[in-house]
Amino acid sequence: MNAGRWPIYVGMAAIVQLLTACSNEPATSNGAVPSAQLQNGAAPIADGKLILAFGDSLYAGYGVAQNESFPYRLEQALRAKGLAAQVHNAGVSGETSLGGMQRLAFTLDGLPRKPDLLLIDLGGNDMLRGLQPEESEKNLRAILDELKRRQIPVLLTGMRAAPNMGAEYGAKFNAIYPRLAKDYDLSLYPFFLDGVIGDAKLMQADSIHPNPAGVNVIVGKITPIVMKSLG
Repeated sequence: MNAGRWPIYVGMAAIVQLLTACSNEPATSNGAVPSAQLQNGAAPIADGKLILAFGDSLYAGYGVAQNESFPYRLEQALRAKGLAAQVHNAGVSGETSLGGMQRLAFTLDGLPRKPDLLLIDLGGNDMLRGLQPEESEKNLRAILDELKRRQIPVLLTGMRAAPNMGAEYGAKFNAIYPRLAKDYDLSLYPFFLDGVIGDAKLMQADSIHPNPAGVNVIVGKITPIVMKSLG
């Protein structure tokens, strides 16, 4: 969407504090969500598709009920289309690309088996903290290298820089996800909050996280791409 339609952000310090302190999920010492929470409360599907949603608060479900989170609603949407699937929620609120890189192997090794698809949503907190895009890209490449080594297919859900980060920063940051998708031959959903951010009916009061209606919009857009990625 056009960045000019983004809402006016509150002070950057307040945003960073919100995203880094708002975790609803207790974490292990490695920063990963405990395995019991990865199950979405459902029994494992032996002959179905296993999907891992690996990211930050946008995946974790900050501000919404567990059954209103993106991974849960995605699982329900896939099942409604006849696809036996289980979507494990490995989102951690406040997560940066560095944190994701550090907990990736731990998270993967804690799964019952190798995922059929891994969705990645990382980098938004890097941007809000003003971290250098080059460092974010370096961390994301390390994640993708490990997933390539393990032969795990990836769907990359991208993020866009907030307008108040400036044009130069925005150009560098926004180029990360298309470049990674090209270099690693990945499926790409360019902007996770596309069609949602800037619409008060679809966003929580913080103007950063989608509400349940917003989650439904995102799921509706991403579900066909997930199904195509699963073949």
